[in-house]
Amino acid sequence: MNAPLRRVGVVIIVLFGLLFANLNWVQGYKAESYRTSDYNGRVQVAEYDRQRGNIEAGGRALATSTETEGELKFLRTYPDNELYAHVIGYKPVNLAAIGIERAENEFLAGTSDQLFADRVRDVFTGEETGGGNVLLSINRRAQETAYQQLSENRVGVSRGAAVAIDPRTGAIQALVSIPSYDPNPLGGHDTGAAQEAFNALEGDPDKPLNNRALGEVLPPGSTFKVVVAAAALENGTTIDTPISAGPVYRHPDSGTDIRNAVPSICPQDEVTLITALTDSCNTGFAKLGVALGAEAVKDKARDFGFEDDELVVGRTNGDSGLPVASSRTGDIQNPDGGEDGAALAQSSIGQNNVRMTPLEGAMIAAAVANGGTQMRPYLVQQLLHADRTSSFYTADPRELRESVSSSVATDLQEMMVNVVRAGTGRNARIDGYTVGGKTGTAQAGENDKDHGWFIGFAMSDDGQPISAVCVVLENAGNGGSAEATRISGQIMRALIAEREGR
Repeated sequence: MNAPLRRVGVVIIVLFGLLFANLNWVQGYKAESYRTSDYNGRVQVAEYDRQRGNIEAGGRALATSTETEGELKFLRTYPDNELYAHVIGYKPVNLAAIGIERAENEFLAGTSDQLFADRVRDVFTGEETGGGNVLLSINRRAQETAYQQLSENRVGVSRGAAVAIDPRTGAIQALVSIPSYDPNPLGGHDTGAAQEAFNALEGDPDKPLNNRALGEVLPPGSTFKVVVAAAALENGTTIDTPISAGPVYRHPDSGTDIRNAVPSICPQDEVTLITALTDSCNTGFAKLGVALGAEAVKDKARDFGFEDDELVVGRTNGDSGLPVASSRTGDIQNPDGGEDGAALAQSSIGQNNVRMTPLEGAMIAAAVANGGTQMRPYLVQQLLHADRTSSFYTADPRELRESVSSSVATDLQEMMVNVVRAGTGRNARIDGYTVGGKTGTAQAGENDKDHGWFIGFAMSDDGQPISAVCVVLENAGNGGSAEATRISGQIMRALIAEREGR
């Protein structure tokens, strides 16, 4: 055989070898991922031969499957349309699922290892036992109140979010993002119409598919002063300790003045820490943050959950769930790596590069209300068998981290209660209950209106936490934080009314 033929033969042998290796790679190593891929249309269509389990809250089905006469045996429907969309998500035929529909897909579809016995029994009986049912921690009354109040807010904004958490357990009581969307067209059997509906939502400039409660990170403004106050308290300051204030502050390395919202706020040289939080004294907290140092502020923010890159909201074990964006304090450094005092001053009032999710805001308030202990937030309360006779999982509340000591938490409670009693948080007051909180007005950009924030908690007279809430109204401008405070109060009132059986 001459040399050219030998070379061709070698090339052919190598190509066959590569083809053989690729077949083994696809059929062996990658087979499972291809089989379970959200984009494997054949697998998704096959799932419709088995009735998908319900997603429920408070005894009501939020997602259910009804039998049809079409080729696909069951149709996924969402009776409450937009109300729970960012919690439950949707399960389409040929698009990727999101929300609880994705996080608990195997259990809902009946393919989970927990339901293996059902599948074995079905082989002998010829039946198709339905998927399991997922029960959520959501309080329907609080969810409906949050959605209505956000959608009909009095400052006319179209984007915002609200989260309510039980501080004692981490159970999420309400989770709303506006604008919302109707998941029914996305879960329909007409894949062309589903794609068209998805494209319309994806192209909407207000991004209704975005879960702002978990995924939007915005400057938190003065709500971050709770974190700085916590750092100060753990470094020897008391609520009655005078701190430096004044009408204006400019760090020596900065060309920008920090001023208070109005001249009447802490114009004196010194105010107590509790007064500084109650009146939301920018100059006082800017100076306080600089005195504490960047590491003290960043460390305390981490203790409350900033920089957590692994948090998901689903089951209490944290193995699966809805993804959560990381809240950040940002760099507070000069180019040479040294501390940037001017940036630290701005960061200490929740500006500069500080970014926070609404969930993180609620978690800060929850840790304060719960004596300093921050619980892992969760949405899945229980997993039930298709016939509802047995439970495969029940939420087991777990401590996530110790944010502050119990004594510091008590001081923060007193300070935040004073904000609602005598400061900027009056719109959240509830007769007969102890309510604490902190408002925030955050600059969003040179040509954009400010964001309005409120984080807070409600407690019974015997000191038992009932709820911790965060509400943000994006680009709300004047009155934004006051409206966020009012909406927070309405959500907490709904939970109290439910608790009292009203």
